[in-house]
Amino acid sequence: MAKSPEVPERIAKELTLRQLRYFAAAAETGQFSMAATAEHVSQSAITNAVLALEQHLAVRLFERQPHGVALTAEGHHFYQHARQILDSVEDALREPRFQVHGLRGTVHLAASYTVLGYFLPGLLARFRTNYPDIELDLHDMDRPSIERAVVAGEIELGIALLSNLERPQRFARHTLMRSRRQLWTSATHPLLAIERPSLRDIAAYPYIQITVDEAKQSTMRYWRSRRLTPNVAFQTSSMEALRGLVAHGFGVTVLSDIVYRPWSLEGKQIQARPIADAVPDMEVGMLWRPDCKLDKPADALREFLIHACGS
Repeated sequence: MAKSPEVPERIAKELTLRQLRYFAAAAETGQFSMAATAEHVSQSAITNAVLALEQHLAVRLFERQPHGVALTAEGHHFYQHARQILDSVEDALREPRFQVHGLRGTVHLAASYTVLGYFLPGLLARFRTNYPDIELDLHDMDRPSIERAVVAGEIELGIALLSNLERPQRFARHTLMRSRRQLWTSATHPLLAIERPSLRDIAAYPYIQITVDEAKQSTMRYWRSRRLTPNVAFQTSSMEALRGLVAHGFGVTVLSDIVYRPWSLEGKQIQARPIADAVPDMEVGMLWRPDCKLDKPADALREFLIHACGS
């Protein structure tokens, strides 16, 4: 009887961490040229790594587009595995420095909708691997509630969109990541004919507005800075509803890469394009009281997140 695991085993032995790193860089930047710059290698090195992976896996990982690349469904699935492998290697190298064996206690923290859904779970899982005896008392709160809880000492660390903070001078804070905002459209939308559409170009079409995490207020800030107003056709608190409406051509939107996925629940394609105007990045970070020293478990989590995010 033939041994079915032989082919996957051979493929796994031929893959390298360098190929996974180059693939992940291409997935995260959306352009082979930008991935090459980030990895300090030639563009051909990125291209060859991706082609080798596609050949080994016998699937197409990227859709090639006029202005970059987008993950296919198979590519997105493979990216999740590749990212877990690369993160695990980083954690293994970091562990002798950051793990304090026997450190026990509880960290009281809170995070907002976008942070909880698209940023934090994987990081907390990696922290728990390094610090198995630290309990995470995690709360789902909106940004104003996080601020009040930090000031009152009810939570030690808040993780939220720092660009929306009220009176930020009240807090010690650290930015963990910045996520660029891009235009999202259906696969056949007329705006795709423009290399870098402006907000004025976008204003000519129906706009789908997400409302969670004060997204409407954030949106209006940069539209008003250009003395423009989006043509809002529909507002929703559901990211999946927004994806479906955009993918089916009911409107366009501008959102950050952290929440981007190149298809809707029905499998319809969603395209992302850079915007000509200077639209601010979405900024995710931690905040805590500047007048109180964090307990050791909370301090361990803070330092872990800073180094895990490379920030």
